[in-house]
Amino acid sequence: MRLRNSLVAAAGALLITLAVPSSAHAATGDFLYKVGPGVPAGVADPESGVCINVPGASESHPAFAPENFTTSTATVFLESDCDGDVFYSMNPGKKLGNRLKFRSVIFS
Repeated sequence: MRLRNSLVAAAGALLITLAVPSSAHAATGDFLYKVGPGVPAGVADPESGVCINVPGASESHPAFAPENFTTSTATVFLESDCDGDVFYSMNPGKKLGNRLKFRSVIFS
């Protein structure tokens, strides 16, 4: 009888574990960049696998000088919505200069 109760309890715990949604993965750290006339901006602890249109960047004035201080690889795109053929992958800790322009980013 005790063995049967233990098995039922273990099976119930397993079902509860599978039913509860897992938390979203996030890159830990800061992704910094500049907008406009060199105004510093950034995104803290960004969600992984989600395209982020960079706050402060626009069609006429893209963001520039990205610094990836997160734990994930950041892929920056020249176009909004992580679209287009022009992109650059940045490993954690990578800093790029003022010449790199971008409007969106996604983290691994």
